[in-house]
Amino acid sequence: MSVKAVTSLTNPTVKAVRALHLRKERDETGLFVAEGLKNVTEGVELGHAPQVLMFGKDAAEHPLTRRAVAATLAAGGEAIEVTHDILAKVSRRDNPQAVVGVFKQRFTALDALQPPSADVWVALHRVRDPGNLGTIVRTADAAGCGAVILVGECCDPYSVEAVRATMGSIFAVPIVRASETEFAAWRGGWPGSVVGTLLTAEVDHRQADYARPALILMGNEQQGLPPEMAALTDVNVKIPMRGRADSLNLSVATGIMIYAVG
Repeated sequence: MSVKAVTSLTNPTVKAVRALHLRKERDETGLFVAEGLKNVTEGVELGHAPQVLMFGKDAAEHPLTRRAVAATLAAGGEAIEVTHDILAKVSRRDNPQAVVGVFKQRFTALDALQPPSADVWVALHRVRDPGNLGTIVRTADAAGCGAVILVGECCDPYSVEAVRATMGSIFAVPIVRASETEFAAWRGGWPGSVVGTLLTAEVDHRQADYARPALILMGNEQQGLPPEMAALTDVNVKIPMRGRADSLNLSVATGIMIYAVG
């Protein structure tokens, strides 16, 4: 196989990649879009070969683009040089990235996790905002967390918005999906602390005694941890609010807890 050149917005591959902005299409195909040479390179370096690679003429000779093309073709994928208009349509942005890759989604099974392999793990209950989720995945990667576990009905970690926010960490951090019932049963065998942030907690997050491995359980943006999820924690802490704001953005709060626990 060799690199193709495509200029038509009605090309079947172009239409298929554009459709991956829809969750229904991502769920049915098991694919997702990663924009930008950095994100694509992260995927390639971690063993994720693109199934489709699109790039503009200006990026064609970049060494990292050429490496991504080679990885795509070696895996039987499709490498396509496209126009700026096609990149804009695929990205739904007026100023699109010069490289776009389509990758296979990868989820890790809950029972495949090995708690002793990392000091800190993150579980998110019904997280709604893809930007928050992506930022948390990126922070978890930076801090060396074991995985990000999505509990209950969460937003899609492979949406374009979430993947953008991960800045390539979507390829580095194991992503797990579990129902509330599955998570509760699995949590019963957790060997360290299960940590929750609660408004009713009295212990400062910097002063608590965390047993590693520590599993941080965070509630969603609107409601925090509901009672049935808070009941699964054994260390409850608060992040002090000294100004007028009475709450923190979920990704910020999770980042604070990741580094407090770790």
